[in-house]
Amino acid sequence: MPSPRTSGTRRLLGAVAASLALVTASAGAGSASAPERAAAPGATASAGLREVMFVGNNWDGTADVIAARGDFRRVGRVNVIPDKEQRLREIYLNPVKLAFFLGVRSGPGEGHDQFVDDMYATPDGSAMVVSRPSFADVISLDLRTGKINWRFPVAGYRADHMAVSPDGSRVAVSASTANTVHVLDVATGRQLGSFKTGDKPHENVFTSDGLLWNMSIGEVTTALDAPWLDWSKGDRKITVVDASTFETVRVIDMRTRLDAFGRGDLSDAVRPLVFTPDEKKVYFQVSFLNGFLEYDVDSDRITRMKNLPANPATDPDRTTWVNDSRHHGLSISPDGAKLCVAGTMDDYVTVVDRETLAEGPLVQASKPYWATVSGDGRSCVISESGADRVTAIDFATGQRVASVAVGDHPQRVRLARVPADWTGPAAG
Repeated sequence: MPSPRTSGTRRLLGAVAASLALVTASAGAGSASAPERAAAPGATASAGLREVMFVGNNWDGTADVIAARGDFRRVGRVNVIPDKEQRLREIYLNPVKLAFFLGVRSGPGEGHDQFVDDMYATPDGSAMVVSRPSFADVISLDLRTGKINWRFPVAGYRADHMAVSPDGSRVAVSASTANTVHVLDVATGRQLGSFKTGDKPHENVFTSDGLLWNMSIGEVTTALDAPWLDWSKGDRKITVVDASTFETVRVIDMRTRLDAFGRGDLSDAVRPLVFTPDEKKVYFQVSFLNGFLEYDVDSDRITRMKNLPANPATDPDRTTWVNDSRHHGLSISPDGAKLCVAGTMDDYVTVVDRETLAEGPLVQASKPYWATVSGDGRSCVISESGADRVTAIDFATGQRVASVAVGDHPQRVRLARVPADWTGPAAG
């Protein structure tokens, strides 16, 4: 488990002093780097594509590519920070950027730089699009060469979760310190539009009816975690926009819905969420809750809640829970019958029957941080950020079926397609 938060001001000032010592040396060092925009990715060399999973190793600055089913073996690895020296030189020479860079390290990064949050493949499988929190940008990497195709600096000072449109042509990225979501063309990195959100936009989800949902989670790095201080966390809401015009269609304030449900004690910071296949219901996690809630889209109300077991070994001090997350990670089986829940601070994952809300076995896992679905739809795939591995849990039995070692602090896991003969970027 992570240690309790110490004085943020003291840590930040110390980190600033240490980093400023690197400014002179970094400014004088030469570094080969990609331009802000290079040629757009071309067609794959191989006619066929294979289904894989991208695993973002946040503290490593790498993305592992693993098989999407079966033994989930590792296929290759991609360096997502080939321009690290250039980016650091820019940051060290800009006091404002440096302050935010160090703030990311001491806050959401738990003392580490955050080099990869989310990633998707282009439709032709030739490139990986990556959001990089500490560098406040989105880049496209050529999967054959490992070189940067394009780079888009987001508004503000931190990039966060992304979502790809159903046709794979657009990617939405949360600029968390600017309360903005950018929507980019996947092939060129050109911004197609943007919209404003609540405080600290986080998860994004495209739906089949042409909408884009964004969930803002407010401030999650303060120690003001007592329930009566929930008001201090900021303006948290779900912003739903037209995915073509980026005009706001509706705003959902879960505070009023939670109050109406009789749970005014719960946080309204909506964390990971999933839609049922017909998109009529939403299941979502909120800060500090070991469990999840059910929301009916048409009636606009919370209809059920599931409390999941608490691990007796979990520190009850809420300030020790990573970024206010008690549970962070949720997926749903393709038929909509089962939910898979990552019990982050409780160190387990479990499969829940959606009709009865009965949980299955509590499968031990080390700080599971994300949950998705395997390529064949049979397994829930979680990232165990505390053990540097990815684990598959069978939806039918609720039991572990495979685990594979990955890089340092895996978080987001996404289905993708790469060329059938791909094993990693060419050396050199």
